[in-house]
Amino acid sequence: MQNFSTFALNVFSDIIHEFEFVFIEGERYNQMIKGFFNTLKITAGALGIGVIIGIVVAAIRSTFDKNATAMKRRGGIGYWLLAFLNYVCKIYLTVIRGTPVVVQLMIAYFVIFVSIKDGVPIGIFAFGINSGAYVAEIFRGGIMSIDKGQFEAGRSLGLNYFQTMVYIIIPQAFKNVLPTLCNEFIALLKETSVAGYVGVMDLTKAGNSIAGRTYSYFVPLLTVAAIYLLIVMVLTTLVGKLERRLRNSDH
Repeated sequence: MQNFSTFALNVFSDIIHEFEFVFIEGERYNQMIKGFFNTLKITAGALGIGVIIGIVVAAIRSTFDKNATAMKRRGGIGYWLLAFLNYVCKIYLTVIRGTPVVVQLMIAYFVIFVSIKDGVPIGIFAFGINSGAYVAEIFRGGIMSIDKGQFEAGRSLGLNYFQTMVYIIIPQAFKNVLPTLCNEFIALLKETSVAGYVGVMDLTKAGNSIAGRTYSYFVPLLTVAAIYLLIVMVLTTLVGKLERRLRNSDH
C-alpha cells in the first residue's frame, strides 16, 4: 500500500512539473487563454449568423410547403418568386450540408477572403454559414409543428401572413426548438476545433502549438480536451435546466 502511495505521489509530482514546464515557462499559458477566447468568439458569432440565416431559410421553405398549391392556383408573380427563393434555399442546404465544414472554411479563407489575414472573422462567417443550414432545418421542423389553427387565428385577428409568422408562429417555434438549438451550439463549439487549418489561434491550435514547441503532447492536448469537456458539461447542464423549465411552463 505504501509503495502504491509513493508511486502515485511520484506520478502526480511528475505531472505538476510537466505542467509547469509546458505552460508556466515562457508564459505559454497566454496562448491557451487567447485560443480559449477565440474559440468562444467564433462559436458565439457563428451561432448568431446561423440563427438569422436559419430563421429566414426556414420561413421561406415552410411558407412554400404550406402555401405553394394555393398560390399556384391563384397565379401571379408571388408564387414564382417564392418558388425561386425556395429553390435557392434547397441548393444552399444541399451544398452546405453535403460538404465538410473544414473545406468550407478553407474556401472562405483561401478563395473568398484571400486578402483578409485575420482568420477569426472568416471563421465566424464560415461556421455561421455552415450552422445556418442545420439551424434552418431545426426551425423548419418547429414551424411545421405549429398547429394550422394558429395561422388561422392570426389571420382572423387582421394580421397578414408575414405578421402572423413574426408575432405568432416564430415565437412558438423558437420555444419548441430552443433545446435542440442549444445542442447545435454545443456541436458548433466542438466543430470550431478545425479553425486552426486557416491559422486561427483557437483552443486546439494553441494546444498543438505548445506541444510542438515543448515536444510534450500529453499535457497540452489533455488540457485542451479537459477544457472542451468542461465547457460541454456546463452547457449540457444549462440545456437540461432549460428543458425542464420549458416543460414546467407548458403546464
